[in-house]
Amino acid sequence: MSTLTATAEEPRTAPRPAYRVTGRRVLASEWAKLWSLRSTWITLGLGLLFLVAFGLIAASRYKSEIGSSHMDRDFAASTAVSLSLFGTNFAQLALGVLGVLVTAGEYSTGMIRSTLAAVPRRLPVLWSKAAVFGLVALAVGTLGAFVAFLVGSGIVSGTPAAMGLSDAGVLRSLLGAGLYLGLVGVIGAALGALLRSVAGGISVLVATFMLIPGLISLLPSSWQNDISPYLPSNAGQSMFALTHDSTALSPGAGLLVFVCWTVLALGGAAYRLARTDA
Repeated sequence: MSTLTATAEEPRTAPRPAYRVTGRRVLASEWAKLWSLRSTWITLGLGLLFLVAFGLIAASRYKSEIGSSHMDRDFAASTAVSLSLFGTNFAQLALGVLGVLVTAGEYSTGMIRSTLAAVPRRLPVLWSKAAVFGLVALAVGTLGAFVAFLVGSGIVSGTPAAMGLSDAGVLRSLLGAGLYLGLVGVIGAALGALLRSVAGGISVLVATFMLIPGLISLLPSSWQNDISPYLPSNAGQSMFALTHDSTALSPGAGLLVFVCWTVLALGGAAYRLARTDA
């Protein structure tokens, strides 16, 4: 009897709760990791600064040189939209580099092994990283585009470049610029996961968006017209350009081509993640 009583009075160990790896929890984990890095705040701040500052500088220069004889003809044909989005090329580098750091940074520190041990299926990690940072880059790019336009349009008010949000194509261009920068961030994250090297990912990113378009410009004109519109940078710029010439893609076609480049980068990263060890 005493043995039974002693056994009954022994404290029972509470069963451990069953933890499940869900998409929401993986997203929450990647969100927390993104904002825990100092480089995130610095690089996002630089991206926003580049987008707004260069747009305002371009608008101020236009305002000061309007009507002068030495003003460049192409610059004289600028609009408030093209002036305010002048910093997009600089902002894409900041956001693209941060995208590379989001994925390749874990490989350089070895933290990716702990991440994949917690999420054995692997691919949800890549989708979550790309989705979280893509949405953050989209928000920063859209905010910067609207701030640069609202302030820049006030600077060029009363000039031939003056435009308002209600003018045709303006809203589409500003939203297109934000979407373009968001997809650049996703491509950066995909390159980081594909190459697993910060230096390699940044090098390929810079070559893709800056060096290759310059090299293509050295080709014969007939080749340029066939190749240039489908490059990632030129297709992306068609998404937010207010006007298009005969050699450029339409906004819808530019979006489709740029999404295809993004899917291609993500597909390569997913294949390597699923097929090779970390």
